[in-house]
Amino acid sequence: MKKFFWYTLSVFCSALGLFFIFLYLNLLVIGYTFLDYVYFIIRRVECYFLVLGILIFIGLVIKERKRL
Repeated sequence: MKKFFWYTLSVFCSALGLFFIFLYLNLLVIGYTFLDYVYFIIRRVECYFLVLGILIFIGLVIKERKRL
């Protein structure tokens, strides 16, 4: 049950972070350059959820491989 919770949490965090990154792509339409966009994304806390979700998933996979 714990594994299911952590996998679900990692997928939810990744999806949420990716959603905001895609949402902020509209900044490119209004005149931001790509580097301005990347700088903006780096400063937004909600975009860190993508990194958090990926790190949780990698940690679960590594833990599962050690168990085998």
